[in-house]
Amino acid sequence: MADPLQLLERTDKFYLGSGSGIIFAPRFPRWLEYPGFWDDIDVYHYQLAPLFTVTLLSEREDAPGDPVMLRQLSRRWSPAELVCEYKSEDGLHGWEHRSVVPGGWFVSEWSLHNSGGADRTLLAVAWTVQDADGVDLGTVQAEDGAVCFRRAVQDLHIHRVGVEVVLEAPIDAVAGCAQLTERVSFDPRWEFTPFPESWRQRLETSVRITGVSPAGALYAAAVSRVKVPAGGAATATLRARVRAENTRDVQMTSRLADHLREHAPPPPPVTDVEPPVGAEPGAVSRVGWTAYFRSVPELSCSDPYIERYWYYRWYGLQLCSHEGGVANHPYPGCCEGTGYFHVPIAYSAQSHARELRWLADPAWARGVILNFLAHQKENGEFHGRIYVNHLAHTDFYFANWGDAVLEVDAVHPDDAYLRAVYEPLGRYADWLARERDADGTGLYDVTDHYETGQEYMSRYMAVSDEADSEAWGRKIRLKGVDATVYAYQLQRALAAIAERLRDPDGVKRWEAVADRTGDAIMGLMWDENTLMFNDVDPQTMERTRAKAAVHFYPFFTDLIGPEQVEGLRSHLLNPEEFWTIYPVPSSSVDDPYFSTDAEWKGKRHNCPWNGRVWPMANSHVAEALARVAIEHDPGLRERAVELIRKFVRMMFHDGDLGRPNCYEHYNPETGRPCLYRGFDDYQQSWVNDLIVKYVVGFRPQGGDSFVVDPFPFEIESFRLARLPFRGRQVGVEFRETRFRVRMDGEIVAESWIGEPVEIDI
Repeated sequence: MADPLQLLERTDKFYLGSGSGIIFAPRFPRWLEYPGFWDDIDVYHYQLAPLFTVTLLSEREDAPGDPVMLRQLSRRWSPAELVCEYKSEDGLHGWEHRSVVPGGWFVSEWSLHNSGGADRTLLAVAWTVQDADGVDLGTVQAEDGAVCFRRAVQDLHIHRVGVEVVLEAPIDAVAGCAQLTERVSFDPRWEFTPFPESWRQRLETSVRITGVSPAGALYAAAVSRVKVPAGGAATATLRARVRAENTRDVQMTSRLADHLREHAPPPPPVTDVEPPVGAEPGAVSRVGWTAYFRSVPELSCSDPYIERYWYYRWYGLQLCSHEGGVANHPYPGCCEGTGYFHVPIAYSAQSHARELRWLADPAWARGVILNFLAHQKENGEFHGRIYVNHLAHTDFYFANWGDAVLEVDAVHPDDAYLRAVYEPLGRYADWLARERDADGTGLYDVTDHYETGQEYMSRYMAVSDEADSEAWGRKIRLKGVDATVYAYQLQRALAAIAERLRDPDGVKRWEAVADRTGDAIMGLMWDENTLMFNDVDPQTMERTRAKAAVHFYPFFTDLIGPEQVEGLRSHLLNPEEFWTIYPVPSSSVDDPYFSTDAEWKGKRHNCPWNGRVWPMANSHVAEALARVAIEHDPGLRERAVELIRKFVRMMFHDGDLGRPNCYEHYNPETGRPCLYRGFDDYQQSWVNDLIVKYVVGFRPQGGDSFVVDPFPFEIESFRLARLPFRGRQVGVEFRETRFRVRMDGEIVAESWIGEPVEIDI
């Protein structure tokens, strides 16, 4: 097995985290050439900047001297660390290992080499400047080698969270200092700090925060001493701990909290461990990330793009994960992305559940769903986002909750978990019927272009000229294909769960509801003349004519027959509609609003769905195309292979194997991502699940059986090991045309491409 840390190593990346919800992932960094973490950090969905930088000072006669002028020569990134190389003109050579480790620790560890002919004594200073307006000056404290304070940060909705920052120099501590000044530049330049003046005679631990006004800037510094012998080396550690206040007590606002406590696993304890110091720089983070990668299924593949993206995707999921046991995040789970997307979001939870189920521990896959159930509204609706310390302005998103639950259960069956989700999912299905199908059509209303996660499209303009309003709120009514398919899959899932839980009345009820919804999809949304599914205008009950990628979503249901398969071929595979160089554009090429360049009505937008390729939609469409190929038309297997292969390759900058990415959306002609958004590692899709099911060909079949049926990817070899399935470990090995299947290390079947094997454990 290739070491994933080495496999993913590159020079153009800088995100750091450890799965704790507190990460370093600035959208548009300005200060990477300076040591430490001066650009934004994410404390869940709140941003704090700056955190700290590091300055090395010469020490003379027990007093600080001049700063050592370090020039950054290079940066090298892996998921575990950002290693920065520096040199000074006076013979000092240093390597800084930046990492973020569990517990909210941001660590700057140094290996310093002295090529000069004389011993050197340095002062390593970790320092910051904060707008005093947000700092509680009464909390400022200092001791030798440490200074701490509390400050408030706010999100986009003007909600605040208190953040405790402890700045430390834990080895050979010398001093900790805090000083209030008038507001000045917040650049990480030592000469702007007050310390060159106040430390001129001597350095001592002090707090100086008085004055005629508390307004201004708070400077804080932690200092340690480093002795670097002539021709020798030494290490230094500077770090900051960031902890959100009032998030220690788990909160469940749903009236079903007692129900969840009874049937779901208890929330885990919060990681609260101080990392060891004095080890090899970067070692703590490397050990943690190595252990994480050993917990995921192992893949080697002769297609280097598939192999590289497999591990890159696992890195992204861990970066965006949160550990649970924290305030509104009682269960471990995953956030949608970084920045203000660093929060669990309903629309992407379905994706996280599909991918995280391939971990041996199902806590994360289940947790992404349980966190939303824990805060279900009294009327049955789910919040669109679960902020760590409030539930205001959470909006609403449609999501495929039914498939998400069943996909997790297929790999990690647990009747207690199904009991935990059955009632709240039923209440949500009832809310959908009551609020989004009040007219009893069997089709479900979209009332705002944002709530589908797919704003700015012709499909909404078909029912209202004001559909593209930038304000959230009920602007439209559209019977949406995606919304209705999600409802249908939920109803089918509830029937299946009811059968597992021996609830015959529930089976009868939900099968009847699902049959009604399915009949409405086929009777009202399917157009036998155009051979396509369309949204429906509830005012006229006529189909609209807009063509969108989401209109292929019925193809991953059980509703499809030969007539619909012909429609899939004629529309999805048509280069004049959806089969672009990089398929699949969110709206058809012949749409009057179509744009490859993210423009809506002549203006570039952040999240337009009028022609860009969105990995979220691609995940759905790839699933639909593959299912049709399996169940109806084997000739479509090669087209499913083409879509998945292009999908994966699109998410590499200019096809560069060393630079995988995952942005919100891409150009369908060039594959260029929306770099202007600044959100890489955006986990609003599933890719590794497609690799497991169609490249490797491992697909659960219900109960204790699975099939291995690789699609014809024309690769020379692959090997997947440690794949969990119902308490067992499965491995699949393929070379040329033959494959073999292992169960707990023992060979249980052999076959070749085109001849699937079904195994019952």
